[in-house]
Amino acid sequence: MFVGREAELAFLEEKYEENKSQLIVLYGRRRVGKTETLREFCRSKPHVFFSCTQTTDKAQLAKFSAKILDENIAARQYISEFPDWERAFRSIRELPYGQQKKLVIIDEFPYMCNGNDSIPSILQNLWDTELKDCNIMLILCGSSMSFMENELLAEKNPLYGRATGIYKMNPMGFYDAAKFFPTYSARDQILVYSILGGIPHYLNQFDPALSIEENIKNNILRKGCVLYSEVEFLLHQELRETPVYNSVIEAVALGSTKLNEISQKSLLEDTAKTSVYLKNLIELGIVIKEFSVDAALKEKGNAGRGLYRLTDNFFRFWYAFGFANYSQLEDGDVEGVYRYGIAPALHEFAALTFEDVCREFVREQQKKNALPFRYAKLGRWFGKTTVRGSKTDSGLTVAETELDILGISKDATEYLVGECKFKRTPFQYSEYLDTLAKLTPQKQQAKMYYMLFSESGFDEKIIAEVAQNPTLQLYSLEDIVKL
Repeated sequence: MFVGREAELAFLEEKYEENKSQLIVLYGRRRVGKTETLREFCRSKPHVFFSCTQTTDKAQLAKFSAKILDENIAARQYISEFPDWERAFRSIRELPYGQQKKLVIIDEFPYMCNGNDSIPSILQNLWDTELKDCNIMLILCGSSMSFMENELLAEKNPLYGRATGIYKMNPMGFYDAAKFFPTYSARDQILVYSILGGIPHYLNQFDPALSIEENIKNNILRKGCVLYSEVEFLLHQELRETPVYNSVIEAVALGSTKLNEISQKSLLEDTAKTSVYLKNLIELGIVIKEFSVDAALKEKGNAGRGLYRLTDNFFRFWYAFGFANYSQLEDGDVEGVYRYGIAPALHEFAALTFEDVCREFVREQQKKNALPFRYAKLGRWFGKTTVRGSKTDSGLTVAETELDILGISKDATEYLVGECKFKRTPFQYSEYLDTLAKLTPQKQQAKMYYMLFSESGFDEKIIAEVAQNPTLQLYSLEDIVKL
């Protein structure tokens, strides 16, 4: 069953229906669902779908020739293989699809280029002189992020500027991922998303008829299952020095967010080297570098600023619980690792993911024009706030603090402040007061709106506050998940 990807399919359909040829570049990290999305798109259309392999150029050409000739083009009567890539690509014009677009998808295009680095030049020449006027839709798809972004889409590449559409596929958001588990409770949908994230390949490994506990044991912790070796496989595919990357990722997964902290925890002496490893992980879509939503460009340009976190939920889960207990798992102690390592910590582990889900909820509300204003920026906020204390003469002290959600209008005259609590007890009134105390200086020139999100409801005093305060909105777990 194909789930989600409505935006991607709509984009491809729109390009397909346009009355001109299309050269589309579609890319994204491994396992994100590119191939399945493309197969869904072309399912009811005449097409050629060619999956490149890591093989010699001659073997690649022979396989591509066979795919094209299978479409019963005229050249099939005379040849069994094209002598070169130029004539192979030119033959796309002859596909017998009548008035419909001649749809050709080349999956894992980087493999083709690795075998023959002249292929972009050949395609560029043919596109400029012939193919762009032949009612063709050519889709070049790839998983190698460095090649697609730094080579194919770079100004130095012959195909630069020829693409009529460029689409980077990201992991699914929560609301699409939750469709894989329609019978799970709202809480369990949050938990499973915190474990697997939005990668369709990972989501497909879990059986929605089993509990989360059974799925974790059977499909992550048990040696031999697909997800048990997934992280190691992906790192070996994409990176060298995997032991070093293991240390860096583990440090981030276990809570180190600043460059110096990550260097110390991963035992790398040079922060410059650590920065390079983190940059590579960012390119793979495993790590993000996060700044406060109100950070200036100058701050973002400072290599030493910003916080690092894992954007891939499954990597975060594996390094927190699987990698940390690898010896026991190799010994087959699945029950012990789950009972003593995962079960007591899973709910708290999911709290960070809950914040991500709440931000996604806010973005969906903006699409519906259901917010009190349209924000121009949305994200987490990090800063300092003044709190009462007894250790200074003034009775005040400054402490670092953060907000889970902050939306800022274009002119910075309206602020949307959000706090998220994923815990088994209600959102406390004292926690609400703490939220109100933040961003005090900004209140002088901006109107504040508050959104509180809670797994387990709200203190009665907060509920009473809603009747008196029109700028305060409360959202339960069901409100958030069922959207």
